[in-house]
Parts: sequence; C-alpha cells; structure tokens
Amino acid sequence: MSAPLICMTLTGKTIDEDISLVQKYEKYCDIVELRADYLDEESQLLIRKFPALIKKPCILTIRRSSDGGLWTGSEFSRTNLFGRALAFADPDIKRNFAYVDFEEDYHIPSIQDAAMAFGVRIIRSCHNMTEPVTNLRKRCEAMRKTGYEIPKIAFMPKSLSDVVNLFHESSHMEGYEHILCAMGSEGFPSRILSAFSGSYLTYTSPQETLQNTNAIGHLDPVTINELYNFKSITKNTKLFGIAGWPLTKTSSPEIHNAGYKKHNIDAVYFPVRSQLISEALNFAEQLDVKGMSVTIPFKESVMFYLHELSPEVMQIGACNTIVRDNYKWHGYNTDCTGFERALLEFLGNVKTKKMKVAIIGAGGAAKAIAYTVKKLGMRACVFNRTLNHAQKLAERYNFIAAPLSADTVQILEEYSSLIIQTTSVGMNSEGPSSAENDPLHFYKFRGNEMVFDIIYVPAATPIMRRASAAGCKVCNGYKMLEYQAYEQFKLFTGIDY
Repeated sequence: MSAPLICMTLTGKTIDEDISLVQKYEKYCDIVELRADYLDEESQLLIRKFPALIKKPCILTIRRSSDGGLWTGSEFSRTNLFGRALAFADPDIKRNFAYVDFEEDYHIPSIQDAAMAFGVRIIRSCHNMTEPVTNLRKRCEAMRKTGYEIPKIAFMPKSLSDVVNLFHESSHMEGYEHILCAMGSEGFPSRILSAFSGSYLTYTSPQETLQNTNAIGHLDPVTINELYNFKSITKNTKLFGIAGWPLTKTSSPEIHNAGYKKHNIDAVYFPVRSQLISEALNFAEQLDVKGMSVTIPFKESVMFYLHELSPEVMQIGACNTIVRDNYKWHGYNTDCTGFERALLEFLGNVKTKKMKVAIIGAGGAAKAIAYTVKKLGMRACVFNRTLNHAQKLAERYNFIAAPLSADTVQILEEYSSLIIQTTSVGMNSEGPSSAENDPLHFYKFRGNEMVFDIIYVPAATPIMRRASAAGCKVCNGYKMLEYQAYEQFKLFTGIDY
C-alpha cells in the first residue's frame, strides 16, 4: 500500500472561497474534498467547473444531514446535482473530479456507471455520528460491490477501546484501499496514524473553516504536516504520547516532535485522550507505544498499573512519565525536576531556605511540587478545598494545611512570599477573575507576593493577571513543562534533548 494522502475538506459557502483556500494550502495537501452541501445554491450550480480551477485531484461529496452533512433537500435533487457535476467529462481527466463519495445505501446505476466510465473513482462511505462501528472489515468488504470502490467508515467512538478496535480490524484489511476514521477527541490517533491503519487518506480542514469540522475532530493541514510530520510516519515509526482527559490543549507535542526532528529520530508524539487510564494503557500496548507523558487526572491512578516505580514516584505519590520496556511499564516523575529548574530561574537570587510558601491544591502536580519545596528547604502551607487531602500531603513533609477559602486569608498572607498555583482552575480561561477561574478570587494581592502558576494556556491566567496588576512578580508553567519534557525525552530516547 502507498503512503496515506492528506485530504483537505472544503466547506466554504462559495466556489471562490474554496479556490482561495486550495491556493493557500496546496503545498500541505495531496487532494481536496469539495463539500457541495456547504455551498450556497448559486455555487452548487457551478461545481462542474471546480476541478479545472484548481491544481489538485478533487473528491466530490454532497453529504446528507443524516450523515453529518448540510444537505436537507430531496434525494432526487441530490442525484441531479451529482449528475450535473459528473456530466460532460473532459478528455483531460485532471479537469474532472477524481473521486466521488457515495454513501453505502446510495445506488443509482446511471450515476455510478457514468463515474466509472469517466474514470472517477467511487468512495463508498458509511458514517455513524453517534455510535462506534465495530465490524469494520466485514462492512468494508460488503461495500465493495464491484471491487473497485474505496470503502470508507467514519464513526464516533464511545471510548478509546473503539479506536483500538479500528487498528485491530484494519490489520486484516489488506489487498484493497480503504479509509477508516474515528471521529471526536478520542479518535484523534486514527487521523495521525493512518499509516498504521492502512487508511488511504486522512481528512483535514483549513484553519479558516475549522469550526465547521471541530466536532468530528479535524486538524488543519499545516498542523498535521509541521507539528506531527504526517508524511514521514510509517509502520516503523516509534510512537510516544500524552495520556489525559479532557486534554483540550497541550504544548507537549510541539516540544517532543521538535526534538525528534532535531535529532533525526523516526518517532511521533501525540495526544491519547481517554476517560480511563486503563484504556489509554491498553491502547499503548496494542499499538506498541514506547512511552507516554501522564497528565490530569491520571498522575496518581496510573501508579496502580505500573510494574516498577522510581524512587521519586514512590516518595511523591504521583507519576507523570511512563516507559514500556520488555512488556513492563516503568514510572517516573519529571515534574519535580522540571519545576525545580523553572522555579529557581523565576526566583533568581532569592534565598529559598525557610521561605514561606503557599501551595494551592493537593493533586498529582501539587505532590511533585511539595516534594521540591521541601527539597529546597522551604516551609509551606497546603491549601485545598477538601481539607483532608491537604492534610495528607502536608503531613508527608511536615508542612501545615488549611482550607482554601476566605476564612483562611490570614494564614495565606503569612505564607504568601511565594504562591504556587497547582490546580487546573484558570486553564483555557481568558475572561476576568471569578470564583470559577481564579482559585484565590477572595484574596487581595498586596504587590510583594511572587506567583507561580503551573498552567501555561493561557500564558497569563486570571490569577496571574490580577497579581501582576497589583505589582506582583508572576510566572506561568511553560518553562516547567519544557524542562520536565526534556527529562521525558531522555527517558524515551536515551538522548539529551
């Protein structure tokens, strides 16, 4: 089988809009898909001319609303539109549609015969927008009525296990071209790893119209090329990832994949989104993923599945890095080293010994940070909404604990020389400070505090903006992310970043 292609889906309202998008992104895609169901009525009448106006092979798709498209007209009207688009074939096949997408239940002999006679390849598709499709191989084989169609199945997985099944079934689908895609956030690996599923192509959307396909999980063509190096991925490529949920945004792939390029390592690092760490581990084992970063909410629960733990993991009680060797998972914690390096850079010449520190939160990240705070000789109070969680963490290092509320402001003021925010509160929040996005919304900064927020998206969280406005020195968590990723990189590859 040849290497998978990158197809850019066009969902503009006019032909001119779609042409401009093809021109902008032509070096990032191999073929394009014209979604005629997105075009206005006037542009729909012009689709026959579209292939001659671009320099890329083109798929014609008129997707019904029941299959996730926008076409709400009659089947008779849709058939007429297919006929109009495929009629009057040009002797130069580059001026005709190269492919046409017909659903598995759409069988109009005259339209199908015309497509085949004019050299237009038929993609026979099945879409389930709400449920997984499990019998992929049998379904694909049934869709190949003439033996020339390219069967396509796209479905919405209920869990990461459904994505594992996609890769398992695809391993038995040899000898014919096929397209397989799991949609949504959990289906992300099926888009990046088309080489592993033998998929004929993967779908992307231009950044300008990405909102039209966000729900089904399209990437933009620049990201799949430049961040994930899609064209270089083969079945020999080593796989690494980051496991978490919901894992809406992460900068880890940028750091790791840049490292692989820099050192000429045939590897790719990508998000593995799952609601259960057990399913993320099963996915990794089935696809022979060599190592993973572990983030919220799995830094503690992952430890129950590991065969060996580093001394740091045993001391901290949380793990953010796992490596698979000889079919066994080994757990490490690079948060502590990454945080220590970033914190010391932030503090500069400030002496850390006996500094009074407020640690906000008591989760997996807080555990690594408390370990480092103790190592640096600081004194700390752990603040958490659930007091007994704070107490358990504080007792480990002979710190004190307090509820995270307005009632403990005096204690917070005493330990406010350095405030370390370790929770996810404020992540992806660009709005003004509120109880929902600022864990210290009740605290009035005096201007002499230093604030280190481990969140890095956005670059300035609501608590950071509020502290900075009061004159405080602030820092986000990007450097911590970067430095702990360098440690992970060496654990994964054996090479210094």
